[in-house]
Amino acid sequence: MRHRQGGRKLGRTTSHRLAMLRNMVTSLLEHEQIETTDAKAKEVRRVAEKMITLGKRGDLHARRLAMRVVRTREVAAKLFDELAPRFQARPGGYTRVLKSRRRVGDAAPLSLVELVDRETGAVAKTDAPAKAGKPARKSAAKPKARPEADAEPKPRRRATATGRAKAPVAKPTKQRPKV
Repeated sequence: MRHRQGGRKLGRTTSHRLAMLRNMVTSLLEHEQIETTDAKAKEVRRVAEKMITLGKRGDLHARRLAMRVVRTREVAAKLFDELAPRFQARPGGYTRVLKSRRRVGDAAPLSLVELVDRETGAVAKTDAPAKAGKPARKSAAKPKARPEADAEPKPRRRATATGRAKAPVAKPTKQRPKV
């Protein structure tokens, strides 16, 4: 039985799970909004709320504890200098999880995790709509077109009585002399 065992394992080893959560919390504090699966969003929310609470404390020990989770010094500075004063009057509930859509590839339910008093100028990378359900390609280079003059036409396949196509019959190029 899993009595008093908090948290989700997310199908990962402990080290992988902790590294992933550290990266996601750092991204959430940096961009103030991220999109992820529902289960990961609920776990990221737990860690992010603890980081903002440490930021509100503001002492040296809180900074050292936050640096265990937050990956970059710039995000840690933002946590203590910008985010903590913004949430000083709020007694908790610094993040919200909004159900957004289903992922195209595997139909996983996705959610937006964002800070409650998020600046309106901050725009997440995931706000751009995807084109007709296809993910964006990294390189927009077009494939090279084959010139029609150089290309040989493909031999046509013949249909048989069973409906299956047969391989084309190769025509002999030279006639053999009769003996």
